[in-house]
Amino acid sequence: MGDFIYSDDNKRYHTWNCHLRRKFGCKVMKIALNAGFTCPNIDGTKGYGGCTYCLGGSGDFAGNPEESVLRQFEDIKEKLHRKWKEGRYMPYFQANTNTYAPAAELKRRFEPVLRQPDVVGISIATRADCLADEVLDYLYELNRRTYLIVELGLQSIFDETGRRINRCHTYAEFMKGYTALADRGINVCVHLIDGLPGETHEMMIKSAKTVGELRPHCIKLHLLHVLKGTAMADELVRGRIRLMERDEYVDVIVRQLEVIPPETVIQRLTGDGARDSLLGPMWSLKKFEVLNAIDRAMAERDTWQGRLLTKV
Repeated sequence: MGDFIYSDDNKRYHTWNCHLRRKFGCKVMKIALNAGFTCPNIDGTKGYGGCTYCLGGSGDFAGNPEESVLRQFEDIKEKLHRKWKEGRYMPYFQANTNTYAPAAELKRRFEPVLRQPDVVGISIATRADCLADEVLDYLYELNRRTYLIVELGLQSIFDETGRRINRCHTYAEFMKGYTALADRGINVCVHLIDGLPGETHEMMIKSAKTVGELRPHCIKLHLLHVLKGTAMADELVRGRIRLMERDEYVDVIVRQLEVIPPETVIQRLTGDGARDSLLGPMWSLKKFEVLNAIDRAMAERDTWQGRLLTKV
């Protein structure tokens, strides 16, 4: 492999921790928050019930929405310091669609946390079809004074998959939102899910390659996991979908990394659900074993992030 320049350990991909340590010179803890927003795919604007894998809104491990955002921030910060004694913070507005409100309302929820000591930036999860002009203007201004990442849940480039999972927006709509952010110089993190119903391995790799060609700041690669109480849980029980095995997931991830530019930061390589609500894959609960298997597979194949970009 030689020296992979975007790594400060044994990883063969551009890790989030490496990026943050190089940028800020210290550990940066991402603090997942629930600001009480909803989603156009839940409230009836575009659909009802949310995506079929969604349990009343994304953000399985975000803070308690019954508490203020500042209270959530302090509670989670305290818990994280049990693991890391020192570091700085990045509030992550994770649950639901965090630009689905007027700009004045976004400011009311975002700004108090940004003013907390040792906060180095902010990450905002949203949908590409929820970026009104006044919201884009606010994000542009925010980006000029802090380290901002807007996280766009795409999940797949294939519209037939979007219809199957009740996503209620198209790839064209994603591109419109992505371009609006990129044109304003705003960092974007794109989310993709592997294992969605009806998708082949080649489709998953095509999604990663197509998104990689956009040269986003970050990508998150998630494993599809099925939670109790979701529409997808009913599909699983009825045998209408199958879940990925660990070995095939590892293979897909390695092949996706090979077609993603090395400068793109990989924020996540798997995903899981809360143990008490997860129907499967149960192997996903052993997250470090999955990550270690990815590392081993990359070493055995002598490959690294971006290796195939000149060949595909």
